[in-house]
Amino acid sequence: MSDSDIDTDETPTLPRFDELGLTGPVLAAIKDLGYETPSAIQAATIPVLLGGRDVVGMAQTGTGKTAAFALPIMENLDLTQKTPQALVLAPTRELALQVCEAFEAYAARMKGVHILPVYGGQGYGVQLSALRRGVHIVVGTPGRIMDHLEKGTLDLSELKNLVLDEADEMLKMGFAEDVEQILAQTPEEKQVALFSATMPPSIRRLAQQYLRDPEEITVKTKTTTNTNITQRFLIVSYQQKVDALTRILEVENFDGMIIFVRTKNETETLAEKLRARGFSAAPINGDIPQPQRERSVQQLKDGKLDILVATDVAARGLDVERISHVVNFDIPTDTESYVHRIGRTGRAGRKGDAISFVTPRERYLLAHIERATRQQPTQMQLPTTEDINSTRLTRFDDAITAALSDEARIAEYRDVIDHYVRNHDVPEQDVAAALAVVAQGDTPLLLDPSDDQLAKSLAADAERGTRKDRPAREGGAPRERRSRGDFTTYRIEVGRRHRVEPRQIVGALANEGGLGRDDFGAIQIKPDFSLVELPVTMDAAVLDKLRSTRISGQLINITPDRGRPGHRGDDRPKRSYDDRPKRSYDDRPKRSFDGPRDDRPARKPRHKKD
Repeated sequence: MSDSDIDTDETPTLPRFDELGLTGPVLAAIKDLGYETPSAIQAATIPVLLGGRDVVGMAQTGTGKTAAFALPIMENLDLTQKTPQALVLAPTRELALQVCEAFEAYAARMKGVHILPVYGGQGYGVQLSALRRGVHIVVGTPGRIMDHLEKGTLDLSELKNLVLDEADEMLKMGFAEDVEQILAQTPEEKQVALFSATMPPSIRRLAQQYLRDPEEITVKTKTTTNTNITQRFLIVSYQQKVDALTRILEVENFDGMIIFVRTKNETETLAEKLRARGFSAAPINGDIPQPQRERSVQQLKDGKLDILVATDVAARGLDVERISHVVNFDIPTDTESYVHRIGRTGRAGRKGDAISFVTPRERYLLAHIERATRQQPTQMQLPTTEDINSTRLTRFDDAITAALSDEARIAEYRDVIDHYVRNHDVPEQDVAAALAVVAQGDTPLLLDPSDDQLAKSLAADAERGTRKDRPAREGGAPRERRSRGDFTTYRIEVGRRHRVEPRQIVGALANEGGLGRDDFGAIQIKPDFSLVELPVTMDAAVLDKLRSTRISGQLINITPDRGRPGHRGDDRPKRSYDDRPKRSYDDRPKRSFDGPRDDRPARKPRHKKD
């Protein structure tokens, strides 16, 4: 395995796309998209893949990996072959859809290219009919690809290219065995490209076993987050987050935005509160049907929607050019999630902004983020009432200016105003002010600076940093963790002998069922099966999706657990109290008081101090 290291902070002048070996319709499509200079990973990878060698590429998310493997595939595509000739494996449905969109963009100048996304949560009918008609490129998640291979509906016998995208994520989510089984069912003579943000031993072993003398290309960066992203944070208590967010949305000049929260319920609640305040917002989480999620993402792309309120799982792989801002409404406790979240903005050389809400008791997380990203987020101040008023006046001025540009309508209403002034003897300035009141409605245009209770409270909480940060529900009561009664225990047919771990179970179920961290209770791993606590309120449709999930290559066949209460999953017959053997007092072993207990030496008697 030969190595090729690139330091993006000291990158020499990069070649043009036409100097990398790309030609014809692929090159034309790149120019249509406005691509001018390849990224470091693209410049290093594309010529190697066009030359036929296997590749192991190490680069962070947002560096242009998709084009690095997709463009060579498109360049060498044989449109006469009806069976799949390229397969891309991705850890999540969102990433699979994003990769599909990229392929479709690169195929814009080619006729008759068929690209199929294959993932859990989508009906089999659409996928089966497309496969029967003929598909050139398949992009899918490992679980659903395995299902098609078992059913015999996916023919990989003539596969020429295989890509493992975000391989480290796939292995973290428990797809290692699925990936190996898929690799084993592909032709010996194929080109393999493996892309990963990290290179743990498991990825290294996979590369050594399934790739032939690959070129290892590493894009080194001095920071793990994009330097195009401005990172800021605001110290704010939980109860004040919505009001603080509202002020920021009023003052901040943003295009599209993703707001991250911890739970699926909070996506719905916060989106509703923002809509009530006049913002165009929609939730996106694992419980929302896939077509609706795709529709919301498309609306964000088209400018019909400005804000998505999302969970980590739902937003994974999301790449929308309009996203100028990311807000961590709930800051994640692990730096990996933080890096992934803010990576939704500032992509492909664009500028981005990331704002994190930090409660006083979460200050310690800032040090972790700084160490992990090698960048220091800047503390921001809550926009003041003066800032709000200035912004509102500017927008009010802009609205008046826009209206004045429509001379025909202005002339029409000028006669109406003249009529009112003549008949009521009121100055025109007062009439204009009255019309502004009518247009504004009951909500005052300007805030009273002397009554800025939020700023006062925020300053006090930042100093104290006490118990006031605890999450509160609508009625003001503390937010509760799920109790045992909120969960139902399910049995899945993988256990210790399948070498399964809790993280693999959580990763697989979260991906296929769109579940969040708070949706999991206790997990017990038995020799041949495991028990997982999931919400009582879980939708039947989610359970149907989970039934076809695979972990370590094994179909889990999830079912409600029927074990005896208190010993769930124990297959031994239940024994009543009366069945237990009885022992009388006289049956108990006698203990002699003639000497010390056991074989321990007798302790010396204590002596009182003089």
